[in-house]
Amino acid sequence: MAAPVQPETISRLAAGEESGARMSFFDHLVELRTRLINSMLAIGVGMMLGLLASKRVINFISEPMVAALRSAHLDDHMIYTSPAGYVSAYINLGLYIGIVLAMPYVLYQVWLFVAPGLYKHERRAASGFIVSSMALFLCGIAFGYFVMLPQMLKFLVSFALDGPVRPLISFNEYFHFLLVVLLGLGIIFEMPVLIFILSVFGIVTPTFLLKNFRYAMLLITILAAIVTPTPDATTMIVFMAPMVGLYLIGVLVSYVVVRRKRAQAAVRGEAQ
Repeated sequence: MAAPVQPETISRLAAGEESGARMSFFDHLVELRTRLINSMLAIGVGMMLGLLASKRVINFISEPMVAALRSAHLDDHMIYTSPAGYVSAYINLGLYIGIVLAMPYVLYQVWLFVAPGLYKHERRAASGFIVSSMALFLCGIAFGYFVMLPQMLKFLVSFALDGPVRPLISFNEYFHFLLVVLLGLGIIFEMPVLIFILSVFGIVTPTFLLKNFRYAMLLITILAAIVTPTPDATTMIVFMAPMVGLYLIGVLVSYVVVRRKRAQAAVRGEAQ
């Protein structure tokens, strides 16, 4: 006589929450090795393409620095201080370009590895989480390159023009500075994702975020005052605006998360 089907199993099947196929530990290792090899091959191909495009990309990322030097009526050429300095920067840039080009495929390989072990609603949540994180990170980089970096470099170059010191910019040091600024802003733009995670674990709620909005504005103002390269209020407001917008987006995200959690709790209460 067959064992009766549990109500929980029926409800899970009705909701379409099928679990992934069961795999042994060895099968998981084989699958992981396959995904790692595919990812490394994609990065290798991306790096070769990056090396081919490095010269044009160097011209592109150098434009903010060149424009700042020209605006100060200085020589608009950067230098390198070691025989292999420019070649090293050329290869490193190719590697970074390769990682960027391969990242969608690498994330797809990660998804193929973890998706079989997730339920249907977990797959939707994870895919949305990955896409939104990448989009926000790219928005942060774009804001840094097109808005923040030109203003910062213009101020830093013109800061010492009244004295006896003149800038002589090394491309390697500029490249490191560029990475720090762009990656930092990319991480800052992940604020809604951080609020999402905190809301999922019940650490923050939309009510808490709105109640403490004035304190958040104070912190945002202090941060903007620190990172703003010029002392004028207009530039500081330009840097504050996206941070405030990200915070408000985080409040909306927290509201959606809390609302879904309450709805799921109500459904479980009715089922019991």
